Amino acid sequence: MRFPTLTDAERLARLELPAGKLRMVLDTDTYNEIDDQFAVVYSLLSPERLAVEALYAAPFSNDRAADPADGMEMSYQEILRLLERLGRSPEGLVHRGSTAYLPGPETPVRSAAAEDLVQRALAGPDPLYVVAIGAITNVASAILMEPEIIKHTVIVWLGGHALHWRNTVEFNLMQDVPASRLIFDCGVPLVHIPCKGVTTHLRTTIAELERYAKGAGAIGDYLVHIFSTYEESAYGMAWSKEIWDVATIAYLIDEAWVPTDIVHSPIVTDQLTWSFDNSRHLIRSARYIDRDPVLRDLFTKLRAQAEHTPPWHARRSQSGAAAHSFM
Repeated sequence: MRFPTLTDAERLARLELPAGKLRMVLDTDTYNEIDDQFAVVYSLLSPERLAVEALYAAPFSNDRAADPADGMEMSYQEILRLLERLGRSPEGLVHRGSTAYLPGPETPVRSAAAEDLVQRALAGPDPLYVVAIGAITNVASAILMEPEIIKHTVIVWLGGHALHWRNTVEFNLMQDVPASRLIFDCGVPLVHIPCKGVTTHLRTTIAELERYAKGAGAIGDYLVHIFSTYEESAYGMAWSKEIWDVATIAYLIDEAWVPTDIVHSPIVTDQLTWSFDNSRHLIRSARYIDRDPVLRDLFTKLRAQAEHTPPWHARRSQSGAAAHSFM
Protein backbone atom coordinates (compact mmCIF):
# COMPACT_ATOMS: atom_id res chain seq x y z
CA MET A 1 0.00 0.00 0.00
CA ARG A 2 1.18 3.51 -0.81
CA PHE A 3 1.18 6.04 2.01
CA PRO A 4 1.46 9.85 1.87
CA THR A 5 5.05 11.01 2.17
CA LEU A 6 6.20 13.74 4.53
CA THR A 7 9.51 15.52 4.07
CA ASP A 8 12.02 15.31 6.90
CA ALA A 9 11.32 18.97 7.67
CA GLU A 10 7.57 18.38 7.85
CA ARG A 11 7.97 15.31 10.04
CA LEU A 12 10.42 16.99 12.42
CA ALA A 13 8.10 19.98 12.74
CA ARG A 14 5.26 17.62 13.68
CA LEU A 15 7.46 15.93 16.26
CA GLU A 16 7.91 19.20 18.14
CA LEU A 17 5.29 19.65 20.84
CA PRO A 18 3.50 22.99 20.43
CA ALA A 19 2.49 25.28 23.25
CA GLY A 20 -1.12 25.43 24.35
CA LYS A 21 -3.85 22.83 24.46
CA LEU A 22 -3.47 19.65 22.41
CA ARG A 23 -6.29 17.79 20.68
CA MET A 24 -6.04 14.11 21.55
CA VAL A 25 -7.79 10.77 21.51
CA LEU A 26 -6.83 7.85 23.73
CA ASP A 27 -6.80 4.26 22.48
CA THR A 28 -6.70 1.93 25.47
CA ASP A 29 -6.97 -1.77 26.39
CA THR A 30 -8.30 -0.54 29.70
CA TYR A 31 -9.10 -3.85 31.38
CA ASN A 32 -5.90 -5.64 30.37
CA GLU A 33 -4.02 -4.60 33.49
CA ILE A 34 -4.22 -1.72 35.96
CA ASP A 35 -2.09 1.03 34.43
CA ASP A 36 -4.46 2.06 31.63
CA GLN A 37 -6.95 3.24 34.23
CA PHE A 38 -4.37 5.64 35.65
CA ALA A 39 -3.61 6.97 32.16
CA VAL A 40 -7.28 7.50 31.28
CA VAL A 41 -7.90 9.37 34.53
CA TYR A 42 -4.71 11.42 34.21
CA SER A 43 -5.63 12.56 30.70
CA LEU A 44 -9.13 13.60 31.73
CA LEU A 45 -7.81 15.49 34.76
CA SER A 46 -5.39 17.54 32.63
CA PRO A 47 -7.65 19.93 30.67
CA GLU A 48 -5.12 22.73 30.98
CA ARG A 49 -3.04 20.87 28.39
CA LEU A 50 -5.15 18.08 26.88
CA ALA A 51 -8.51 18.24 25.12
CA VAL A 52 -9.57 14.59 25.21
CA GLU A 53 -12.01 14.21 22.32
CA ALA A 54 -12.53 10.44 22.34
CA LEU A 55 -11.70 7.23 24.18
CA TYR A 56 -11.32 4.06 22.11
CA ALA A 57 -11.53 0.54 23.54
CA ALA A 58 -8.64 -1.53 22.18
CA PRO A 59 -8.58 -5.34 21.85
CA PHE A 60 -6.45 -7.64 23.97
CA SER A 61 -6.32 -11.32 24.82
CA ASN A 62 -4.68 -12.99 27.81
CA ASP A 63 -5.79 -14.70 31.01
CA ARG A 64 -8.29 -11.87 31.55
CA ALA A 65 -9.89 -12.08 28.10
CA ALA A 66 -10.58 -15.13 25.97
CA ASP A 67 -10.07 -13.34 22.65
CA PRO A 68 -9.61 -9.81 21.23
CA ALA A 69 -13.36 -9.20 21.02
CA ASP A 70 -13.80 -10.13 24.68
CA GLY A 71 -10.86 -7.93 25.67
CA MET A 72 -12.17 -4.97 23.71
CA GLU A 73 -15.62 -5.22 25.29
CA MET A 74 -14.17 -5.57 28.78
CA SER A 75 -12.05 -2.49 28.12
CA TYR A 76 -15.11 -0.59 26.93
CA GLN A 77 -16.97 -1.44 30.13
CA GLU A 78 -13.97 -0.45 32.25
CA ILE A 79 -13.87 2.96 30.58
CA LEU A 80 -17.52 3.42 31.56
CA ARG A 81 -16.70 2.55 35.18
CA LEU A 82 -13.95 5.15 35.25
CA LEU A 83 -16.17 7.85 33.79
CA GLU A 84 -18.92 7.08 36.27
CA ARG A 85 -16.52 7.57 39.17
CA LEU A 86 -15.35 10.82 37.64
CA GLY A 87 -18.93 12.01 37.22
CA ARG A 88 -18.56 12.30 33.44
CA SER A 89 -20.91 11.21 30.68
CA PRO A 90 -19.67 8.68 28.11
CA GLU A 91 -22.10 9.99 25.49
CA GLY A 92 -20.24 10.65 22.25
CA LEU A 93 -16.90 10.12 23.99
CA VAL A 94 -16.41 6.33 24.16
CA HIS A 95 -16.19 4.08 21.10
CA ARG A 96 -15.83 0.32 20.71
CA GLY A 97 -12.76 -0.80 18.79
CA SER A 98 -11.58 -3.83 16.84
CA THR A 99 -12.85 -7.32 17.65
CA ALA A 100 -9.85 -8.95 15.96
CA TYR A 101 -6.22 -8.17 15.17
CA LEU A 102 -5.11 -7.26 11.65
CA PRO A 103 -5.28 -10.37 9.46
CA GLY A 104 -2.51 -8.98 7.26
CA PRO A 105 -0.41 -5.87 6.57
CA GLU A 106 -2.95 -4.25 4.23
CA THR A 107 -6.28 -5.36 5.71
CA PRO A 108 -7.94 -3.09 8.29
CA VAL A 109 -10.40 -4.23 10.94
CA ARG A 110 -13.25 -1.75 10.74
CA SER A 111 -14.77 -0.51 13.98
CA ALA A 112 -16.53 2.49 15.45
CA ALA A 113 -13.20 3.60 16.94
CA ALA A 114 -11.29 3.44 13.64
CA GLU A 115 -14.06 5.25 11.80
CA ASP A 116 -14.24 7.97 14.44
CA LEU A 117 -10.47 8.40 14.30
CA VAL A 118 -10.53 8.89 10.52
CA GLN A 119 -13.33 11.45 10.72
CA ARG A 120 -11.78 13.31 13.63
CA ALA A 121 -8.30 13.45 12.10
CA LEU A 122 -9.56 14.79 8.78
CA ALA A 123 -11.84 17.35 10.44
CA GLY A 124 -8.89 19.26 11.95
CA PRO A 125 -7.41 21.42 13.22
CA ASP A 126 -4.05 19.68 12.90
CA PRO A 127 -2.50 17.81 14.47
CA LEU A 128 -4.61 15.29 16.34
CA TYR A 129 -2.52 13.46 18.93
CA VAL A 130 -3.43 9.78 18.89
CA VAL A 131 -2.27 8.29 22.18
CA ALA A 132 -2.23 4.50 22.06
CA ILE A 133 -1.53 2.34 25.10
CA GLY A 134 -2.51 -1.10 23.88
CA ALA A 135 -2.29 -3.20 20.75
CA ILE A 136 -2.19 -0.65 17.92
CA THR A 137 -4.93 -2.37 15.86
CA ASN A 138 -7.49 0.45 15.92
CA VAL A 139 -4.96 3.06 14.86
CA ALA A 140 -3.36 0.92 12.15
CA SER A 141 -6.82 0.09 10.81
CA ALA A 142 -7.69 3.78 10.58
CA ILE A 143 -4.48 4.45 8.62
CA LEU A 144 -5.24 1.59 6.23
CA MET A 145 -8.81 2.82 5.82
CA GLU A 146 -7.69 6.40 5.07
CA PRO A 147 -3.92 6.87 4.65
CA GLU A 148 -4.37 10.66 4.40
CA ILE A 149 -4.66 10.83 8.19
CA ILE A 150 -0.88 10.40 8.27
CA LYS A 151 -0.71 14.09 7.31
CA HIS A 152 -3.00 15.12 10.16
CA THR A 153 -1.92 13.07 13.18
CA VAL A 154 0.92 12.42 15.59
CA ILE A 155 0.93 8.93 17.13
CA VAL A 156 2.20 8.55 20.70
CA TRP A 157 2.46 4.80 21.27
CA LEU A 158 3.57 2.82 24.28
CA GLY A 159 4.75 -0.38 22.63
CA GLY A 160 7.86 -2.50 22.39
CA HIS A 161 11.00 -2.12 24.48
CA ALA A 162 13.86 0.38 24.39
CA LEU A 163 15.84 0.35 21.16
CA HIS A 164 18.93 -0.92 23.01
CA TRP A 165 17.00 -3.86 24.51
CA ARG A 166 17.93 -7.35 23.32
CA ASN A 167 14.41 -7.99 22.04
CA THR A 168 11.06 -6.27 21.73
CA VAL A 169 8.87 -9.10 23.01
CA GLU A 170 6.35 -6.78 24.62
CA PHE A 171 2.61 -7.34 25.08
CA ASN A 172 1.24 -4.42 23.07
CA LEU A 173 3.59 -4.98 20.14
CA MET A 174 3.48 -8.79 19.97
CA GLN A 175 -0.32 -9.08 20.02
CA ASP A 176 -0.67 -7.52 16.57
CA VAL A 177 2.65 -7.64 14.75
CA PRO A 178 1.24 -6.51 11.36
CA ALA A 179 -0.25 -3.41 12.99
CA SER A 180 2.95 -2.73 14.95
CA ARG A 181 5.07 -2.96 11.81
CA LEU A 182 2.72 -0.63 9.97
CA ILE A 183 3.11 2.08 12.62
CA PHE A 184 6.91 1.99 12.29
CA ASP A 185 6.88 1.61 8.49
CA CYS A 186 4.15 3.91 7.16
CA GLY A 187 5.85 7.23 7.91
CA VAL A 188 3.27 8.67 10.30
CA PRO A 189 4.83 11.12 12.80
CA LEU A 190 5.52 8.84 15.75
CA VAL A 191 6.60 9.26 19.36
CA HIS A 192 7.67 5.84 20.59
CA ILE A 193 7.41 5.27 24.36
CA PRO A 194 9.26 2.01 25.13
CA CYS A 195 8.46 -0.29 28.03
CA LYS A 196 11.53 -2.12 29.39
CA GLY A 197 14.41 0.25 29.82
CA VAL A 198 12.25 3.40 29.92
CA THR A 199 8.79 3.23 31.50
CA THR A 200 10.01 0.56 33.92
CA HIS A 201 11.20 3.61 35.89
CA LEU A 202 7.58 4.66 36.44
CA ARG A 203 6.88 2.54 39.51
CA THR A 204 4.70 3.08 42.52
CA THR A 205 3.69 1.10 45.59
CA ILE A 206 0.60 0.36 47.64
CA ALA A 207 1.97 2.50 50.46
CA GLU A 208 2.52 5.49 48.17
CA LEU A 209 -0.95 5.22 46.65
CA GLU A 210 -2.61 4.84 50.04
CA ARG A 211 -0.77 7.96 51.18
CA TYR A 212 -1.54 10.19 48.18
CA ALA A 213 -4.51 8.75 46.23
CA LYS A 214 -6.71 7.04 48.80
CA GLY A 215 -9.54 9.33 49.80
CA ALA A 216 -9.23 11.35 46.58
CA GLY A 217 -12.85 10.71 45.69
CA ALA A 218 -14.38 7.58 44.19
CA ILE A 219 -11.82 7.49 41.39
CA GLY A 220 -8.85 7.75 43.75
CA ASP A 221 -10.21 4.93 45.89
CA TYR A 222 -10.85 2.83 42.80
CA LEU A 223 -7.28 3.24 41.54
CA VAL A 224 -5.91 2.27 44.94
CA HIS A 225 -8.23 -0.74 45.04
CA ILE A 226 -7.28 -2.19 41.65
CA PHE A 227 -3.59 -1.63 42.35
CA SER A 228 -3.59 -3.15 45.83
CA THR A 229 -5.56 -6.20 44.72
CA TYR A 230 -3.52 -6.82 41.55
CA GLU A 231 -2.27 -10.41 41.52
CA GLU A 232 1.42 -9.53 41.64
CA SER A 233 0.94 -7.69 44.93
CA ALA A 234 1.05 -11.15 46.48
CA TYR A 235 4.84 -10.85 46.33
CA GLY A 236 4.53 -8.74 49.44
CA MET A 237 7.60 -7.08 50.90
CA ALA A 238 9.43 -4.59 48.66
CA TRP A 239 6.86 -4.98 45.86
CA SER A 240 6.35 -2.14 43.42
CA LYS A 241 4.68 -1.96 40.04
CA GLU A 242 5.05 -0.01 36.83
CA ILE A 243 2.15 2.13 35.73
CA TRP A 244 3.68 2.25 32.26
CA ASP A 245 0.85 3.84 30.30
CA VAL A 246 0.90 7.06 32.32
CA ALA A 247 4.16 7.91 30.51
CA THR A 248 2.33 8.79 27.29
CA ILE A 249 0.18 11.38 29.04
CA ALA A 250 3.15 12.71 30.99
CA TYR A 251 5.08 13.28 27.75
CA LEU A 252 2.30 15.44 26.32
CA ILE A 253 1.91 17.44 29.54
CA ASP A 254 5.63 18.16 29.97
CA GLU A 255 8.15 16.65 27.58
CA ALA A 256 10.97 17.42 30.04
CA TRP A 257 9.63 14.57 32.18
CA VAL A 258 10.05 12.10 29.30
CA PRO A 259 13.22 12.98 27.36
CA THR A 260 13.31 11.71 23.78
CA ASP A 261 15.76 11.32 20.92
CA ILE A 262 15.23 11.70 17.19
CA VAL A 263 16.14 8.33 15.65
CA HIS A 264 15.52 6.40 12.45
CA SER A 265 12.39 4.29 12.68
CA PRO A 266 13.37 0.74 13.66
CA ILE A 267 12.29 -2.44 11.89
CA VAL A 268 10.34 -5.15 13.75
CA THR A 269 11.89 -8.48 12.72
CA ASP A 270 10.20 -11.88 12.59
CA GLN A 271 12.09 -12.73 15.79
CA LEU A 272 10.57 -9.70 17.55
CA THR A 273 13.87 -7.89 17.79
CA TRP A 274 14.82 -4.43 16.52
CA SER A 275 16.74 -4.01 13.29
CA PHE A 276 18.08 -0.67 12.08
CA ASP A 277 18.45 1.09 8.74
CA ASN A 278 19.66 4.68 8.76
CA SER A 279 17.93 5.43 5.47
CA ARG A 280 14.50 5.12 7.11
CA HIS A 281 12.35 8.05 8.21
CA LEU A 282 12.75 9.74 11.58
CA ILE A 283 10.71 9.27 14.76
CA ARG A 284 11.05 10.24 18.41
CA SER A 285 11.87 7.54 20.94
CA ALA A 286 11.85 8.12 24.71
CA ARG A 287 15.03 7.25 26.60
CA TYR A 288 13.99 7.91 30.22
CA ILE A 289 11.15 9.04 32.45
CA ASP A 290 11.47 11.13 35.61
CA ARG A 291 8.83 9.45 37.76
CA ASP A 292 8.72 11.94 40.67
CA PRO A 293 7.22 14.99 38.90
CA VAL A 294 4.88 12.75 36.92
CA LEU A 295 3.38 11.09 39.98
CA ARG A 296 3.38 14.38 41.89
CA ASP A 297 1.27 15.93 39.12
CA LEU A 298 -1.08 12.94 38.98
CA PHE A 299 -1.64 12.83 42.74
CA THR A 300 -2.19 16.60 42.89
CA LYS A 301 -4.86 16.40 40.20
CA LEU A 302 -6.57 13.44 41.85
CA ARG A 303 -6.87 15.37 45.09
CA ALA A 304 -8.08 18.53 43.36
CA GLN A 305 -10.86 16.72 41.47
CA ALA A 306 -12.09 15.12 44.69
CA GLU A 307 -12.78 18.58 46.08
CA HIS A 308 -15.01 19.50 43.13
CA THR A 309 -16.78 16.22 42.31
CA PRO A 310 -20.03 15.31 44.10
CA PRO A 311 -19.74 12.12 46.18
CA TRP A 312 -20.16 9.01 44.05
CA HIS A 313 -22.66 7.42 46.44
CA ALA A 314 -24.87 10.49 46.18
CA ARG A 315 -24.73 10.51 42.38
CA ARG A 316 -25.59 6.81 42.18
CA SER A 317 -28.41 7.24 44.67
CA GLN A 318 -29.89 10.07 42.65
CA SER A 319 -29.73 7.99 39.47
CA GLY A 320 -31.25 4.93 41.14
CA ALA A 321 -28.08 2.90 40.57
CA ALA A 322 -27.10 -0.14 42.56
CA ALA A 323 -24.98 0.03 45.68
CA HIS A 324 -21.24 0.69 45.43
CA SER A 325 -19.10 -2.01 43.92
CA PHE A 326 -15.58 -1.78 42.58
CA MET A 327 -16.04 -3.97 39.52
